[in-house]
Amino acid sequence: MNIDSSDKLKKLPPYLFVEIDRAKRKLREEGKDLIDLGIGDPDQPTPQFIINKLYEAAKDPANHRYALDSGMYLLRAEIASWYKNRFGVDLDPENEILPLIGSKEGIAHFPLAILKRGDYALVPDPCYPPYKSGTILADGKIYSMPLLAKNNFLPDLNKIRRHGLKKVKIIFINYPNNPTSAVATDEFYNELIKFALENNIIIVSDLAYSEITFDGYRARSLLEFEGARDCVIEFHSLSKTYNMTGWRCGWACGNSKLVSLLAKVKSNIDSGIFQAIQVASIAALKSDARHIKDMCLLYQERRDLLLRGLKSIGLTPKIPLATFYVWSKIPRRETSSNFARLFLEKANIVVTPGVGFGPHGEGYIRMALTVPKERIHEAIERLKKTI
Repeated sequence: MNIDSSDKLKKLPPYLFVEIDRAKRKLREEGKDLIDLGIGDPDQPTPQFIINKLYEAAKDPANHRYALDSGMYLLRAEIASWYKNRFGVDLDPENEILPLIGSKEGIAHFPLAILKRGDYALVPDPCYPPYKSGTILADGKIYSMPLLAKNNFLPDLNKIRRHGLKKVKIIFINYPNNPTSAVATDEFYNELIKFALENNIIIVSDLAYSEITFDGYRARSLLEFEGARDCVIEFHSLSKTYNMTGWRCGWACGNSKLVSLLAKVKSNIDSGIFQAIQVASIAALKSDARHIKDMCLLYQERRDLLLRGLKSIGLTPKIPLATFYVWSKIPRRETSSNFARLFLEKANIVVTPGVGFGPHGEGYIRMALTVPKERIHEAIERLKKTI
C-alpha cells in the first residue's frame, strides 16, 4: 500500500523540538551527561495544593465523563476574576472566554476559523512555530515580519503598510516574546490596535509568559488598551505560570465573535479538558501570588548567573525583562545551527539555534532557565574549557 502525506503536511517544516529531542536521545543512549537548556519546560514541580485538588477531583465519578467543549462555567468565571485582578479587564465568562487543552492547540486551530485559501497571516520571524503551522494547515499564506534588534524585536508596522494589506486577515503578536524575550511598550500596543482596526486585521495575542518578569517589569494584556475588544483574541496558559505544562490547560479570551468561531472549530475536534484538571486549575487561579513571586526570583537568579557566564566566554546576550529565556548573539563567523552543535558535541549542552524559529533568528541561540543554578554553573565551566 502506497501511503503518502497530504500536501499541507508536506509544506510544514520539521517541528524544531522533535529534531532536538532526537539528538538528545542519541547522546543519552551513549551515556552522556546532558545539560538541557533547550526546551522551555519548567523544572520545578506543580505546587502541591494544585496536585491535592486534582487528586480529590479525580476521585469524583462526576469528573470521569466527557467534559463540555466550552469548559466548566466555574473555570471560566475564575479566569474572568483572574483577568480582572491581574489586568483590570472585565470579561464575560459566557461569551468571551474559552478554555483550551493548552494555549498551543487554540493558537494552531484559530486560523482554521478565519482564513480562506490564499489569505495572509502576519507572522513574526523568529517565532513560536505553531503560528506558521496553524496558518499552513488552514490554507493560508505567511507574511513574515522580521523581529530585529534595532527595533527592540518589535515588528515594523510602517514597513508592512507599504506592502499592501488587502488579503491579510491575522497578525500574531507574542510579548513577552518567545524566543527573543523582548517586551512590548504601551506605544507599540496602541499603534498595533490602530493598525489592526484601520486594516480590518485580527490580532492574535499570545500572552503565555506574562507572569515571568524581572527587575520590576510588569507585562500588560492587549485587552487593557482602547479598541482592543473589537479586534483581539488573546491566549493564555497555566503552563508557565503554575508549572503545569503537562496538564494542558489554557484559554482564549477577548472579542466574543472571535472566541465563538474558535469554539466552533474546537467542538468538531475535541471534547474539552478533563474536568478534574479544570477543578485543579480553578484552585491555581484562586491562589495568591506568592508562588509566582518565588518562581520569578528563582528564574532571575538563574538568569543573572547565566548572563555573567556567557559574557565571560565572549558572548553578548540580551538581558531579558521577562520569560525564562536568554537570547544571545553568537560570533558572526558561525551559523546558529553549527554553534548549537558545538555546544552539544563539545560540552554536552543543549541550546536552541535561533534559525529554528525562522530565518531572522539566524545569528542567535536561545537558552532556557529551566535547570538548577548548579547545572548552569557546570554548563559555564564546560564552555570555558571548550569554546
